[in-house]
Amino acid sequence: MQSDPKDLLQQNDKLVHSDALKVKSHVQRPQEDWVLHTLMIEGYDVPFRFKRQGKYRTLRGSRVNLTYYPTQEVVAGVSMEIMKVVRVKRT
Repeated sequence: MQSDPKDLLQQNDKLVHSDALKVKSHVQRPQEDWVLHTLMIEGYDVPFRFKRQGKYRTLRGSRVNLTYYPTQEVVAGVSMEIMKVVRVKRT
């Protein structure tokens, strides 16, 4: 699995890479065999989501580098935009 953001961006033109984003909140919820992580980033009104096999130390207040792409999710019949994170790294 490649984790270099430059390689990922070359392979998929819809990916976006952002450096040193400040995390306002970090919520971790169990979802089947995974843990769903939701980040709220300072200056953004959409949630950034990713799954991991286990819990992760809290990212609240930290600065992170994110590689993500926008997508839609339907919640209670309402379509909303989310950012699906494919790479997260604490700076």
